[in-house]
Amino acid sequence: MFTGIVEVTGEVTRATDDEGGRRLRIACPFEDLHHGQSISVSGVCLTVERFGTDADDGAWFEVFLADETVSRTYLGDVEAGETVNLERALAADGRFDGHLVQGHVDGIATVEAVEAVGDDWRFRFSLPDGLARYVVEKGSIALDGISLTVAERGSDAFAVAIIPTTYDLTTLSTKAVGDPVHVEVDVVAKYVESMVAGYAERLGGE
Repeated sequence: MFTGIVEVTGEVTRATDDEGGRRLRIACPFEDLHHGQSISVSGVCLTVERFGTDADDGAWFEVFLADETVSRTYLGDVEAGETVNLERALAADGRFDGHLVQGHVDGIATVEAVEAVGDDWRFRFSLPDGLARYVVEKGSIALDGISLTVAERGSDAFAVAIIPTTYDLTTLSTKAVGDPVHVEVDVVAKYVESMVAGYAERLGGE
């Protein structure tokens, strides 16, 4: 489980196709890496398979993207030199500052507009098919693993307001119109829908 509070950005130093998927090597400053560790990579929960330190990359870890992950995310198109948002899984006794983020991508949105508003920024994104019912104004949403609040929602798009700290410390500062972002809707909304649907079915049967 993650919180959507990005710790650092890492640089993809290697991206290679492998049997049944793709492998990424990511340079990062984490000192507690271990085999089997879960790390959110731009909102995708991935497992550390190898890690180490070398003269070229410094500290690094490698993850494997199965075909399912490649087909449902844009990580299959990421190349060496690009940056990604990184967050380690929340410790049981850790501070919970964002919202419940699983690292399970529900869809891919596209940046439709980026506007500077004073010291802040306003981003507008397309609304992926099938996700509109989970996206509400002032509700939580994770974009590329970043816990954000929906500022506005239309029929086919939504907007978020970005403070300077979030803009500077995440990959949002590199995003331009047309770029993709991973979308994970609030899992609480899914549970509520499931419970209400069951209740409605029982009422319909009475």
